[in-house]
Amino acid sequence: MKRRFLLAGLLFILLTACTMPVQAPTPTFIPPTQTPRPAATRVSTPPTATPVELALRVTSERVNCRYGPGVVYVFVTELKRGQAARVIGRNENSTWWYIRDPGNPNGNCWVSAEVTKIQGDADDLPVTNPPLIKVTKASLRIEPERINVTCSQFPQTVFFEAKITANGPTLAVWRLEASNGYISAENTLIFEEADTQTANGYYQVPVAGDYWIKIHILKPNDVVEQLNFPANCTP
Repeated sequence: MKRRFLLAGLLFILLTACTMPVQAPTPTFIPPTQTPRPAATRVSTPPTATPVELALRVTSERVNCRYGPGVVYVFVTELKRGQAARVIGRNENSTWWYIRDPGNPNGNCWVSAEVTKIQGDADDLPVTNPPLIKVTKASLRIEPERINVTCSQFPQTVFFEAKITANGPTLAVWRLEASNGYISAENTLIFEEADTQTANGYYQVPVAGDYWIKIHILKPNDVVEQLNFPANCTP
């Protein structure tokens, strides 16, 4: 009888153990892996190159320093034998030096290598492009300067003369313009060197009134010179 109770008790214990809930294992915390940031790369800025300047001395008695590298450019200043200057550039074949004008701290000009001597290697100097050629001046004159006629004598003809100055070889394109809306055809003056040339023409005044005419330079740069004149008449 006791054995039967013992077996029943053991069987109860086994059944109870099978039905008890199984406790889940506690999860283990694994910290995230941190990827190390790459060290900042310091970019070094190359030093700015110092412009090359060479010493120059004039070897001829009198030397012209010009607007550009050649005798076709306008004269800027005169240098004398023994005078010193600083060379800051050259043309492609090193026959002309681009220098700081000794007489003008803010100015530059070109001098021939044949009449100067430099200290240092000319190949170290930068090649400097020739300057842009410009019309530097235009003046206008008319004949007659005023018109006084009887009203039946209109139209009247006014003759003009324009003097145009360029600082080097170029083509100057110009036209005449008038206050009544007249615009002439375009004309061209050929400059083989720095020079002043003359343009001539005429303009017809249709009736009495106050007029202006202008010479308008279109190329190589824009220049305008205007002249006013009266045209009077009596019946």
